[in-house]
Amino acid sequence: MSESSPPLPQLLHRSLMTIALIMLLFSFAVYVVYAVNLINFPFDYDQGEGFELVDTIMFSQFQFPYQDTDTYPFYSSNYPPLFHIIPAPLVWLFGGAYWYGRLLGFIGTLLTAGLISFVVYRQGNHRWIALLSGLAFLSSNTVYHIGPLFRQHMTMVLFETAAIVALGYGFPQKKTRWIAFGLFMLICAGYTKQLAAITTVAILIWLFIQNPRRGIIWGAIFAISGGLIFAWLTIATNGEWWRQAIVANVNQFNPLQTFGLFKLWFQLHGFLIIPAVLFSLYELYFDRLSIYSVWFVVATLLAGIGSGTWGAGDSYFATSIAAMCILSGLFAARTLNQQWKILDNYIKRLLRLSKVRISPVVILILIPLLYIGYARATLKMPTEGVVFQQIATIFNIEPNIRGNFYDSASYEVVGYANIGHLVTQDDIDAGFEIVRLIQETDAPVLSEEAGFSIVAGREVITNPTQLLNVWRAGLFDGTELISMIENQEFGMIILRAQFYPVPVLEAMGQHYERDQVIQMNGFDYLILRPIDE
Repeated sequence: MSESSPPLPQLLHRSLMTIALIMLLFSFAVYVVYAVNLINFPFDYDQGEGFELVDTIMFSQFQFPYQDTDTYPFYSSNYPPLFHIIPAPLVWLFGGAYWYGRLLGFIGTLLTAGLISFVVYRQGNHRWIALLSGLAFLSSNTVYHIGPLFRQHMTMVLFETAAIVALGYGFPQKKTRWIAFGLFMLICAGYTKQLAAITTVAILIWLFIQNPRRGIIWGAIFAISGGLIFAWLTIATNGEWWRQAIVANVNQFNPLQTFGLFKLWFQLHGFLIIPAVLFSLYELYFDRLSIYSVWFVVATLLAGIGSGTWGAGDSYFATSIAAMCILSGLFAARTLNQQWKILDNYIKRLLRLSKVRISPVVILILIPLLYIGYARATLKMPTEGVVFQQIATIFNIEPNIRGNFYDSASYEVVGYANIGHLVTQDDIDAGFEIVRLIQETDAPVLSEEAGFSIVAGREVITNPTQLLNVWRAGLFDGTELISMIENQEFGMIILRAQFYPVPVLEAMGQHYERDQVIQMNGFDYLILRPIDE
């Protein structure tokens, strides 16, 4: 196209592509600032991070975190082991700390972006679009939110993407090593987080479409391998792996939350969703379905619906966003390189596609505008500090989160994570004030977030969200824990979201009273003391 296009449109195209690159690089810079900020924060930023750290510490001590929640210390995990096993050796070197888990998650997103760029470049042969596609993944508000957290979700997406890339290359060409590696990555994804089952469904569907016989054989090998690991975990934990990580993970569903998150997903990513959908439709009617299209459709539908369950949220779209970035990148590269081939079939004749001609000038302008629009739609940034304050002033960007941060999604949709802003020294000081209160208490302390107890050198007691999960599943008796609360055996209770089972909260309300409130990271932490009886 570059040879036949007039100089002025080419100049405009390069200018717009440069603008798109600058905007997405700015988004990446904000992401790096956010990651560095969180890596240096010594407490829970997103509720649940501390329990991920506890799981890691337990694996470093060669203990399973899948335990009986009815006996002291009432702790269990509901997540698969791999994410916690990977950084476990770092506990031996640095003790229990958040920074290496957050760094692991952040690096995982960079590697995923690299895989996206690799696929787009290898199949689309366009360096700029390949680079923009990887940056687009990192620019997503969802990826930004959870990327630098001590959470397993983005590591799961990394393994999923690696599996998709390996199988997309190896299976059609009958390359056994690549197929085996892809299925190994898929097992790694599943034992990082259960949600990878959705990518498993997509892959098995695609393998069967490609070659039913080989697909069934490789699918059976995968099922046997993953099943043996599952059986071993169940036996080794006396059944607690099955109870805690599987049975207790079936949560309540809120259709309004799903609808709101689907709407937000399109609002933020629509500029790239549309070309991704068009590319999938093209493959459906005029080409052979690629693994990327099947992945995108299955992940969007199943994970999107799953986003409405309790404890889920916008993070459930992360896998779909990775697939979207690949497909939209392939669409953009193929369009710019004029590589579309429309087979002569009834769809072509019905839509009269042979008569459709799009001006090269329009294409040169339209493609970079998609990425510019996407960069603007996913904008998030601090509005204070060096450089950021000047940019916010110039472009009249007003904070809408925590008083010093702008997020294009805001916090209006139920299930959208209330995170993304930067923590301050005041937040760190508030955390250490809670630690001081714990250290002044001789009796055990019940804290809804594990980080305070870890920093204070105290035993972590309970995992409240997991207790709530098993209670809702009818698997939690709670007699011993409630008895300890009624006997006021805890010198202090620290609450934030109050995610304990209802009977536990009722016992707290009857035997403990609010002593003070400490604000950290924009949340109120309630300090409860025993009521004089």
